[in-house]
Amino acid sequence: MKKLNFHPRPTLLALAMLASPLLHAQEGATNTGMYVGISAGESKAHIDNARITQSLLGAGLVTDSLTEDRKDTGYKAFVGFPINPYWAVETGYFDLGRFGFTANTTPAGSLTGSARIKGLNLDLVGTLPITDKWSLLGRVGAAYALTKDTFSGTGAVSVSDPSPSKRETNYKYGFGTQYAFTPALTLRLEAERYRINDAVGNRGDVDLVSLGLVYRFGGSTPTATKTAYTPYVAPPPAPTPAPVVVAAAPVAPAPMAPAPKPWVKVKLEADSLFGFDQDQLQSDGKLALDKLLMELQTVNIDSIAVTGHTDRLGTKAYNAKLSTRRAEAVQAYLVQVGGIPASKVTAMGVGSSQPETQASECKGSKATQALITCLRVDRRVEVDVMGSQQQR
Repeated sequence: MKKLNFHPRPTLLALAMLASPLLHAQEGATNTGMYVGISAGESKAHIDNARITQSLLGAGLVTDSLTEDRKDTGYKAFVGFPINPYWAVETGYFDLGRFGFTANTTPAGSLTGSARIKGLNLDLVGTLPITDKWSLLGRVGAAYALTKDTFSGTGAVSVSDPSPSKRETNYKYGFGTQYAFTPALTLRLEAERYRINDAVGNRGDVDLVSLGLVYRFGGSTPTATKTAYTPYVAPPPAPTPAPVVVAAAPVAPAPMAPAPKPWVKVKLEADSLFGFDQDQLQSDGKLALDKLLMELQTVNIDSIAVTGHTDRLGTKAYNAKLSTRRAEAVQAYLVQVGGIPASKVTAMGVGSSQPETQASECKGSKATQALITCLRVDRRVEVDVMGSQQQR
């Protein structure tokens, strides 16, 4: 599981309440009693497709397709203990639900996996009042999670440990808002991120967006009043004299060494990898790269240069950007799925500057189907591998 899309910053809310001189606590009610709450909503995880594909590839299996179940219903129950009108400590129980995947392989087989995540948490919660009834929330804390994985295989896929589990403490944080219907009853909306490590080494995040109710014992909530404050504005600093820059003497470039010949050079048709005028890898393209990665398992790799090419249709600027995005997509796959160190793989796009066809072979400038087919070999990604064969 990996990180998802939202990026809350709980510390900003905390710093605002600690540092701002605009807020001065003045209790409108002395009751800061304990409260309880329950929330439910949608939990979402990112299945680590690259890790799954890499694991299968290491066993000699090529992933043909992978379906995933990233969403489930999560809930939590908690108890809060106010420290003052702005801070409270919360502890509770959470159940983030179950997430899973099914990967189909060649040779014929399948791997199905799922993970169930639940546990206990301890958080420090900060509250920033906006009005008498509406306030913002920020939290940071620790989650002690139990992750139970379940795996099963069919055909060529065998599973040595079908039911691993993991208990571990990690951080969690979130932000939200709440509205008080009465001094005792509050509606709360939150988005939280839980850092989770499962039983097979996956490290990632699970997000929970929940809506819930909070009941405060005692019937009243602590409040704060705002007083005006005029901040001190420091005078501008005196201008400093401009620095004197002395140009360095030019250094003669060192003579360039002749470029070494690649151990292997692979040309992959872009239409098979991406589809016409696209930059997202298709299943056929991933299959071709998986076969290349299997061949490279016996190679001591020094470096890999990935170069994207396009045909002459379209503008030079567009073709340059398209070829670069395609090269970077292949680079990312070799690193993330193949496990090749990122420092050894470079990517660049040269657009239509290095065609394989001659102008006399594919005549015309209008993007007809005949011309697109003729220029097919120009749309390609070249992979140059520098290295040596491993000694057996």
